[in-house]
Amino acid sequence: MSSQLRPALTIFAALTLLCGVAYPLAVTAIGGAAFPAQAGGSMLEVNGKRVGSSLIGQAFSSPQYFWSRPSATAPMPNNAAGSSGANQGPTNPALLDAVKGRIAALQAADGAAGVANPGPIPVDLVTASASGLDPEISVAAARYQAGRIAATRHLSVEQVLALIARQQQTPWLGVFGEARVNVLALNLALDRAQAHG
Repeated sequence: MSSQLRPALTIFAALTLLCGVAYPLAVTAIGGAAFPAQAGGSMLEVNGKRVGSSLIGQAFSSPQYFWSRPSATAPMPNNAAGSSGANQGPTNPALLDAVKGRIAALQAADGAAGVANPGPIPVDLVTASASGLDPEISVAAARYQAGRIAATRHLSVEQVLALIARQQQTPWLGVFGEARVNVLALNLALDRAQAHG
């Protein structure tokens, strides 16, 4: 028995050091050297202060900002430690009630800003993504909010639409995915544009 135990423990220790220590350290060092921004969490900064990651959504509720996709993470929205979807099907009454509440909130924000927005509400503004952390919304979702943003910031709708167009990200390789905008980056660009306008 001991003749089999010693080689097994030696292999176990060697693989632990190789896979559990050496490999993670090497990957971390290479990632930090070759891709420092991504390895550091793809953080966005304003005046040297970190305001968030471009990879993790943030909840915006002020009418003067673009709103993100809803998050289903617990115990708080956009909780990276609790990434998950709600796992609610389209006939689930809880999901239907949540969607109705989100529609009402969007319509109330438009009404408070004095904006009539008769267009259909894009689905990504009222349903959560599978991860609950989606930092992006569709271009349609951003354009839907342009009237409210323009009214609350005293800008023209054309100015807001132009900002959306500048922040638009195209599908990967022109084929995979759809055009989208990063909500945090868009809101930061909106603040910069108004500060310099």
